[in-house]
Amino acid sequence: MKKNYNLLIGVAALVVIILVISIVGYLVSRPEEIVIQGEAEATEYRVSGKVPGRIEEFRAKEGDRIQKGDTLVIIDSPEIRSKIAEANAAKAAATAQKDKAMNGAQREQISGAYQLWQKAIVGEEVMRKSFERIQKLHQEKVVSDQKYDEVEAQYRAAVATRKAAKSQYDMAVHGARQEDKDAAVALVERADAAVQLVNSYLDEIHLTAPANGIVADIYPKVGELVGQGAPIMTIQDLEDMWFTFNIREDRLKGLQVGDHVQLNIPALNGRSVSATVYYLAARESYATWKATREIGEFDTRTFEVRARPDSPVEGLRPGMSAIFTMEDK
Repeated sequence: MKKNYNLLIGVAALVVIILVISIVGYLVSRPEEIVIQGEAEATEYRVSGKVPGRIEEFRAKEGDRIQKGDTLVIIDSPEIRSKIAEANAAKAAATAQKDKAMNGAQREQISGAYQLWQKAIVGEEVMRKSFERIQKLHQEKVVSDQKYDEVEAQYRAAVATRKAAKSQYDMAVHGARQEDKDAAVALVERADAAVQLVNSYLDEIHLTAPANGIVADIYPKVGELVGQGAPIMTIQDLEDMWFTFNIREDRLKGLQVGDHVQLNIPALNGRSVSATVYYLAARESYATWKATREIGEFDTRTFEVRARPDSPVEGLRPGMSAIFTMEDK
């Protein structure tokens, strides 16, 4: 009887040992799960202006939801106001020049042009006599070449001044030529274009939202000076979001563009989200994992994997973690 009892104990112990070995073998041979953590990202827009100035007012604050076209920032720009005044003054001067070319000169202008012409004639005569005297002295080696060149240049300038004065007098008497009238019209058109260009900058002192989204960051404060093209705030488009993962190539396990994956979002109480891989590419060389031994290991690259949610995820925000679990086959 005792012998049978010992036999039963031995059999039971053997069964227990076999079960323990089986369980351990199963646990050891079971595929290991690889947990990869990524994060949600969204398209971002930088709001900046074309004109320098000081921040006069913010119409939105960080965290606000905004719609495309909403006014976000107002910039005070004295430079634009001065450029508008300058452009309007240039347009007025060009218009007056055009009117003068079209209507002809007044009697007073003709008289003034005639007096300038006569003055230029007298100046030319004086310089002609001076040049003739210097020319004789130069031939006699009495004056230097430099002095001769200076007087000759002054004489030629007097001749040119007399011709220019005669031309202005003729224009005043006979009116502007067609070419001058066309040039005056072109000046007015150029001035109009300058005014339109400067006025277009008025729209740039009211900065608007380029897309729907939320205000993520505001950089300057009210009253601070911002330069041309300097970023003022960042808008995140929550309608264009994706998940980004950095995965070592030996853990990709055949993952391809177009594959569907299940992700868990810890910030949303572990909510499961279905997403589709749309981007897979190797990262830069600095993301390469270097082998520590020459035998049995090799350098492995890191790949960036992006997956877009198959449907909008309520409450998802950029920066939230996403957990991707795959089996190590």
